[in-house]
Amino acid sequence: MNCIKAHWDQEDGKKLHSCPQCRQTFTPRPVLLKNTMLADLVEQLKKTGLQAAAADHCYAGPEDVGCDVCTGRRRKAFKCCLVCLASYCEEHLQPHYEAAPLKKHKLVEPSNKLQENICSRHDEVMKMFCRTDQQCICYLCSVDDHKGHDTVTAAAERTERQRELEGSRLNIQQRIQDREKDVKLLHQEVEAVNLSADKTVEDSEKIFTQLIRLLENRSSDVKQQVRSQQKREVSRVKELQEKLEQEIAELKRNDAELKLLSHTEDHNQFLHNYPSLSPPRESTDSSSINIRPLRYFEDVTAAVSEVRDELQDVLKGKWTNASLAVTEVDVLLSHSQAEPKTRAGFLRYSREITLDPNTAHTLLLLSEGNRKATLMNEHQSHSSHTDRFTGYYYQVLSRESLTGRCYWEVEWRRRVDVSVSYKDIKREGGTECVFGWNDKSWALRCQNNSYTFYHNRVYTPVSGPPSSRVGVYLDHKAGVLSFYSVSNAVFTPDATRICGANSLHVKSIHRRAAARMCECAAR
Repeated sequence: MNCIKAHWDQEDGKKLHSCPQCRQTFTPRPVLLKNTMLADLVEQLKKTGLQAAAADHCYAGPEDVGCDVCTGRRRKAFKCCLVCLASYCEEHLQPHYEAAPLKKHKLVEPSNKLQENICSRHDEVMKMFCRTDQQCICYLCSVDDHKGHDTVTAAAERTERQRELEGSRLNIQQRIQDREKDVKLLHQEVEAVNLSADKTVEDSEKIFTQLIRLLENRSSDVKQQVRSQQKREVSRVKELQEKLEQEIAELKRNDAELKLLSHTEDHNQFLHNYPSLSPPRESTDSSSINIRPLRYFEDVTAAVSEVRDELQDVLKGKWTNASLAVTEVDVLLSHSQAEPKTRAGFLRYSREITLDPNTAHTLLLLSEGNRKATLMNEHQSHSSHTDRFTGYYYQVLSRESLTGRCYWEVEWRRRVDVSVSYKDIKREGGTECVFGWNDKSWALRCQNNSYTFYHNRVYTPVSGPPSSRVGVYLDHKAGVLSFYSVSNAVFTPDATRICGANSLHVKSIHRRAAARMCECAAR
């Protein structure tokens, strides 16, 4: 009725009103009355329909567990009894709630597999469990086929397995929490990488824009200076050109007068007019005219080309470092980037190390392609260089800069300090330039099969198997520095850790220094 009234309210401007069902028209708008007979039929249908639906819902379908007591159409089972081995609907289950003997029966949720609890041989409920054969059995089986086996009640075994299950669940839940933390960390890492990449791209674009603007400004300056010099030179040449043209015209006039006088036949007239002729002005000095064919601004072009070549060399060298920094971005979590456990694993990160002659102390002799350093009694003929170590500390840095993950091995005799250092370590002075005696270097001293770790003037004796070969593992980003004693065998399955910088005095190779170049050093 409300719907029809709302429909007709929209047609109040019309004289005719139509039924929205049969389209019959009315004039005027009729008064609607409730059809009581139809309303009663609808109400009765609602009641009988709901009751029928409720009754249908109580009966067991093909996939449901039916009541074993119901006759005819069976109702759905409400519970199953493990003692009676029968399924009961809610009505037939009432005796299990009321009768004292039945109250002790074990009721479980309805199941189609209830018969699996019956021993197929003895037709008894299987209340025992054979741990020897790992199967459920009845009591008769425990004294027959399974005699002498380790048997317990099914309830006891269930209790034991339940404890194992709870332990497994706790382990799984802990792993879930760990993995969720890892996922969260990865998500944060992705966001951090995206933010860092976006900011780097933005900053790089600004820097390149500034560089391009600087080059454009320099180009504009050169262009303006060339045009200005061009204007001055052209003006000077044109001024000289006009002066010469005026001189040519004057000389032509003088030549014409002299020609006319030379044709005068009257001697007296010739002699009378000759003194009145003005002598020509002094000629322009031709030495002021400096002609340089096709070479007016070649020096400028050469200077600009030299700047271009120098800029290309700078960009080529620096661009390698920028590209290397981009390719060494490592976003994996520490657990997935664990430190290798075998020598073969370490060798995946092996680096070719050569020593830098410009840093070697003058008492050090470099040989074998700058891969071997030997302490000598006499000074070697090294050229003077600002990077060279001086004084009483015989040290040398590697030529290669080490970033990311690196591994190398050092063979030594008598004594050596195997070190890792930032390259801005001091090269002269007192102990502040010694490996391990400042905050810019870490050193492992190997002497007489004993080891001592040094950092920032703090030293710690460390134990390790004697070896003439030491492996060094550096994970610069993770802040991990480890030393390993390596067997003399070429291929050894394991390397024994002597010490790790993280476990001693160095918690981390500081993140603030990650952008600085790290170099291997050996003494």
